[in-house]
Amino acid sequence: MSGKPLVTALDTPPAAANSRLPAFAMLSDYWALTKPEVNFLILITTFAGFYLGCVNAGRHFSFFTLFNTLLGTLLVASGTATLNQYFERKFDAQMRRTSRRPLAAGRLEPQRVLAFGIGLSLAGSIYLAVATTMLASLLALLALLSYLFLYTPLKRRTPLCVLVGAFPGAMPPLIGWAAASGRLHMEAWLLYATIFLWQFPHFMAIAWMYREDYDRAGYLVLPKGSARVAVVILQTLLPLLVLVPISFAQFPVLHPAIFYWGVRLLAVAFLYFGLEFVLQQSRGAARRLLAASIVYLPLLFVLRVALH
Repeated sequence: MSGKPLVTALDTPPAAANSRLPAFAMLSDYWALTKPEVNFLILITTFAGFYLGCVNAGRHFSFFTLFNTLLGTLLVASGTATLNQYFERKFDAQMRRTSRRPLAAGRLEPQRVLAFGIGLSLAGSIYLAVATTMLASLLALLALLSYLFLYTPLKRRTPLCVLVGAFPGAMPPLIGWAAASGRLHMEAWLLYATIFLWQFPHFMAIAWMYREDYDRAGYLVLPKGSARVAVVILQTLLPLLVLVPISFAQFPVLHPAIFYWGVRLLAVAFLYFGLEFVLQQSRGAARRLLAASIVYLPLLFVLRVALH
């Protein structure tokens, strides 16, 4: 990216940009702020937690409560994504991958985006508390606050931000479980551990593909110098090796063979692409690992729900 267009985008008064923006395009930009592609995975894992929470507690499955849970979680997740882009708008403008985001490109006014993000977050938290359980609402708030005020600032200070960010990132199934049963069972924590570990190879693939971008914006998601490769290898392989037995623990041999072997096929494939990535350390291998991670998680949770 040349310097001139970037400076032009940053120097354009947001209010002036808004005045030239058609209504449909503005709505599209606000929709993009919520990161719908990320919310899709969040809703899948929230649904799995809710369904399994109902089964575990011996409760009747309520589509109405499920809808309330998914809507409230979606609002909080959308608000978190919006506020994250508000806080990081200057840094997003320095990265090729994110420079076209609505706020980074100057198409939306920062104060309106801030109000939009706060409104979504508050609405979702209150909605979860009223329509589901207080525990689900508190978990959603905990995820939002730790993501915005721990993970987000740490991205510019230490590579440990990836570890810190994995804690709120794994919260959706706990929210779903809490909304269904009002408490958290050991099985809920297995779901949490699955997503917690899954995030490391998923994000290492992204961080490697866009490492120049992150360096340009001053993000320390990967260490600099000779330690970079070692950290990428460690944070890719170690979580994958732990993820395999945790995934197997949720699918006992007594279950039908299609589920038993299905989860093993997923685990082996995910591990294979992780090994390929750490051995080749190429953009192509990182892209394949990223694709494998996106396929792995929803299919694993679909199999987990199908067992019941």
